[in-house]
Amino acid sequence: MRVGSRESKLAMRQTEIFCQRMAILNPEEECQVIGIKSLGDIDLTSPLNQMSATGAFVRELDEAILKGSIDVSVNSLKDIPTVVADGLTVGAILKRDSDEDVMLPCSIDQLPQGAKVGTASVRREMMLREIRPDLEIVPLRGNIHTRLSKLDRGEFDAIILAKAGLDRMGIERPMHILDKQHFIPAPAQGAIAVECRSDDPETLRMISAMDDYDTRVAVEAERRIMRIMKAGCSAPVGINAVVVGDELRITAVSYSYTPEPRRLKITVAKEPSDDELIPIAEYLTGRRDSI
Repeated sequence: MRVGSRESKLAMRQTEIFCQRMAILNPEEECQVIGIKSLGDIDLTSPLNQMSATGAFVRELDEAILKGSIDVSVNSLKDIPTVVADGLTVGAILKRDSDEDVMLPCSIDQLPQGAKVGTASVRREMMLREIRPDLEIVPLRGNIHTRLSKLDRGEFDAIILAKAGLDRMGIERPMHILDKQHFIPAPAQGAIAVECRSDDPETLRMISAMDDYDTRVAVEAERRIMRIMKAGCSAPVGINAVVVGDELRITAVSYSYTPEPRRLKITVAKEPSDDELIPIAEYLTGRRDSI
């Protein structure tokens, strides 16, 4: 199986996790990892929210699958547009890892007045400004190690990263987990997805064995809300769903759609219909004032 991956260390580590599971589930199948540069890795100056409509981190991988250069691609699900390219499907979603954001090297309360905080996420920026309007929020692009190096060199007083990436890389250093009741994660944060051609039943058969049902239920609800909102991957929106028994508990926040942020907590069916999700999306975008 030819497995496409971005060339960053984190992307390669996520691909390694996939290949390890493939070796257990399909020991007769050998994985050949093929590194592919994405637009998001090449262009490190454009703001992510201006690149989100293009699928900045997956477009080249998608094209490689459709051309037959690779059989599957392994990505962070939050980087995959909510409308998957024609001819492709998300054939497996691995069990979700930590979905929280973390601040390094300290908590928000420990930051001095006017501290400089680095992040590439408009969602994180908006949440920070809501709590600490005194902070200086500065764009920070690059892979995990680049961002940590800039922190270590004193270019920032603190930075915010996804905990899952640090965990997967085995990076242990002082950090503060941000309360996801306020710092609501990005939709699908913490989940690894495997894409392939929708007309490739043999590949789908092999990878579907590693699909985690509860994770798929939660992240698909998060992504469906985003799709109904017509929001891109980098929109200033946080949506987090958690399976509890036969229910799905959703926490969400949106910025920029209305004069004031919109927040909600709601419980829906474990596999919600569009009739249950449309009011959530309409509330977050200001098209209705209550649910």
